[in-house]
Amino acid sequence: MDDKLNPLAARAIPLDTGKDAQVAPAADGAPDPAYVAKATKVAVEFESFFISHMLHQMRESARTLAPEDSPTRDRVNQDMTDMVDNMLAGNIANQRAFGVADAILKQLLPAPLNKMP
Repeated sequence: MDDKLNPLAARAIPLDTGKDAQVAPAADGAPDPAYVAKATKVAVEFESFFISHMLHQMRESARTLAPEDSPTRDRVNQDMTDMVDNMLAGNIANQRAFGVADAILKQLLPAPLNKMP
């Protein structure tokens, strides 16, 4: 009997059965170039998110410590600095300056491919 509410009886359900989930290695054992491109893109996006979150926390700390009449406490200025921080995080991540993307790719790609610039 298949009990759908019993977590011990649950069967594995594939999360993504689309074309993207089927990444096969190339004939010579190297990973598919599409996989390398997707892994690189996602790693850089994660680095951008990480930097953006860090900048947001730094700005929030500065806003908390600022006096009441400080321009950093103005809501319009906060929105603009948040937008600039997101753009700055994207640019820094594209340069891979922090190395977060490189560390992720080192885990995902074989040794010859994980030596990214």
